[in-house]
Amino acid sequence: MEIDSTGTELVERMTVAEIDPDMAQLEANAVLERDQLEADVALDTVRQAGAFASVRVVRVVRETEDAVSLELAPEAGHAGMFGYKPGQFLTLRIPSELTGSVSRCYSLSSAPHEGGSLKVTVKRTVSGYGSNWLCDNAVEGMALDVLPPAGLFTPGSLDSDLLLFAGGSGITPVLSILKSVLAEGAGHCTLIYANQHENSVIFAAELAELAAAHPDRLLVLHWLQSVQGLPSVEQLAALAKPWAGREAFVCGPGPFMDAVSAAMAALGADRKRVHVEKFVSLSGNPFETDSATVDIDAADDAGDNATARVELDGENHEVTWPRSQTLLDVLLAGGIEAPYSCREGACSACVCRVVSGEVSMRRNEVLEDADLADGYVLACQSVPVTDDVSVTYS
Repeated sequence: MEIDSTGTELVERMTVAEIDPDMAQLEANAVLERDQLEADVALDTVRQAGAFASVRVVRVVRETEDAVSLELAPEAGHAGMFGYKPGQFLTLRIPSELTGSVSRCYSLSSAPHEGGSLKVTVKRTVSGYGSNWLCDNAVEGMALDVLPPAGLFTPGSLDSDLLLFAGGSGITPVLSILKSVLAEGAGHCTLIYANQHENSVIFAAELAELAAAHPDRLLVLHWLQSVQGLPSVEQLAALAKPWAGREAFVCGPGPFMDAVSAAMAALGADRKRVHVEKFVSLSGNPFETDSATVDIDAADDAGDNATARVELDGENHEVTWPRSQTLLDVLLAGGIEAPYSCREGACSACVCRVVSGEVSMRRNEVLEDADLADGYVLACQSVPVTDDVSVTYS
């Protein structure tokens, strides 16, 4: 809306108000409805195009020597894109002199019920460009481009009793889950948290405060490598044994997560109830990738197309699926708001389950053999093998 036209409209409404206050209110409501409609259309365009949103850094918190938390506030018009679940992550666009930008995924350490700013926590890694840039350069007032929250590392119920494992900065999504359970649910939580030494424990004070405030619902067990050495599978199993029947969430360095998974398997835990959060460095950049364009008519004959039947958010869709296109590209091109983040098989944001038919994946960095056996696939990497494929996102 141009400034001049807005000024004119204001004058017109004042004139009408002097004559008929009720009519003025009706016209004002109509303007608000029109503006809201324009905002909704813009937001839908952003979502369907796979475009990003903007946030501003409102506070930088030094958590430890090598970890900072960034409190982020969405820019005007983008706030509606940032509803999230505990345990989800944001994908940030980070400037680079070599490539223009790189993208990195960072979990949210804030919890939805807290309101206010979103918070991601970044731990510096020796060779990590993104983490080093943010730790060294992020300042209050800085604008960043991000993709909306994504990820499946989130509990189905906040009333369930949980067993939580975190290693180093893996505490970030785990803290979001833990705070949500304590504030919004009725569940009990046991947290086993491994770090190199006492000074590297992120959120040490906050965890102590939460444990003191909820002594009957939260137990925090710290493991310090400087004192106890690296935790073995046997030691982790011994620690976890009293709560092995609970649903478990695991996040941390790869070797730590592998050891926890082996420990839980040794305790007889149901693999489906052990959730492991994996992040793989992105080789591509979703911020530099144009949204998919799918031309169904470009296929030489009907044999080039399959049919996909998709259940998403309680709705059923049937789409033509060219064999050269991924499922995610086809859904987005059809205006279906399927979840995704990295678009290169390096996160689990787009995971879905094949109910019937068969697909193949071009790349998979996160799903394990047991997941594949259960029918789970990554929509951003899946192309059809059979003529008919049914998938569900539930």
